[in-house]
Amino acid sequence: MPQVISANRLSDGIVVFRAPGGRWVEQLRDAQILPDAGAVKAALGLVEADIRANHVIEVAAFDVAVKGDHVEPVHLRDKIRAKGPTTHPGHGKQAAH
Repeated sequence: MPQVISANRLSDGIVVFRAPGGRWVEQLRDAQILPDAGAVKAALGLVEADIRANHVIEVAAFDVAVKGDHVEPVHLRDKIRAKGPTTHPGHGKQAAH
């Protein structure tokens, strides 16, 4: 199953996703989709430099479903992390949509 790498940015705690080229982005739609376990392992190895440089913490890969150009986390925990707090639709990343 395809996966995406997420982390928390140390400067503000925001959930970020690893994008192509090693950038960290705030929107899941901009994340790099990793097609298999080998790609995930390689990407996690590259993330180690960002961890050591104190850019991100709590790095994890999670399963996503890809439907055309739409990417959706498979598990509830990752859906919440991708969209923001569940307290009110006007808060978090979902407020921007």
